[in-house]
Amino acid sequence: MANAAIEIIDPSFRDLVHEDATLDVLYDGCKWAEGPVWFADGNFLVWSDIPNNRMLRWVPGLGVAPFRSPSNFVNGNTRDLQGRLVSCSHGARAVLRTEWDGTITTLVDSYGGKRLNSPNDVVVKSDGTIWFTDPPYGILSDYEGYKADQEQEGCFVYRFDPKDGSLSVVADDFDRPNGLAFSPDEKTLYISDTGEESAWPTPIRQFDVDGATLRNGRVFVTIDNGASDGFRLDTAGNIWTSTWEGVNVYTPSGTLLGRIRTGAKSSNVTFGGPDRKRLFITSSQYLMTIEVQAKGIQRP
Repeated sequence: MANAAIEIIDPSFRDLVHEDATLDVLYDGCKWAEGPVWFADGNFLVWSDIPNNRMLRWVPGLGVAPFRSPSNFVNGNTRDLQGRLVSCSHGARAVLRTEWDGTITTLVDSYGGKRLNSPNDVVVKSDGTIWFTDPPYGILSDYEGYKADQEQEGCFVYRFDPKDGSLSVVADDFDRPNGLAFSPDEKTLYISDTGEESAWPTPIRQFDVDGATLRNGRVFVTIDNGASDGFRLDTAGNIWTSTWEGVNVYTPSGTLLGRIRTGAKSSNVTFGGPDRKRLFITSSQYLMTIEVQAKGIQRP
């Protein structure tokens, strides 16, 4: 346990994170931690350790235990409206669903007759549709997937409807789309583009959601301290995004309120705990947590 390096940029950040808040390391044995997802009904957190080809579970008071190994190089995770785990698998180059009996269903693994690149992050909308990004990170080498040729003509953002099995491209002008999340009212979808390091600083873009399509894409913010790998929103619409220094927090209008410096490259965040005011951070080899004063969006 240690005091987090809380950087106050806007005074209102004090309403979201206490300056004396402590940062707890819950686990430090990962190679690259990713994809945290909170199970409120089970009071536990699941996350991915991609290069180690496994998923782990943390339970308050009990600690960390294996969840799935091998995981087929799962990266991002979320839950559908029925509470089932939905995961992006680099190894399968697919979006997978874990059924209640533990069996794994492949929801989608191809588009236009060609294999997907390596699905990365995923969110579920309130209508049950599944939106996910598909950069090539899992096929660039054998480190967090299986090295393979890219079959798709680009790195797209997709919308999958499990009701009819339809898959559509909703954004096709990204270099390497990565994290994504809806605003509280689902009228806006935020998507990060991690791209090549030579092209940094990298943006988070925002789109107007018009049914099954996205319109009016524009830059929301530009990340000046690394890349926005993954992010989640609180109920006020503030964006809590990973960076190479920890976590940046922005208002819905794009004002940087402050930073939580973790001392390691962060990949993703999620809110959890009984009141959804506990921020979990996957950061390099660590799973970390800090109590905040904002309440996260939790779906379901």
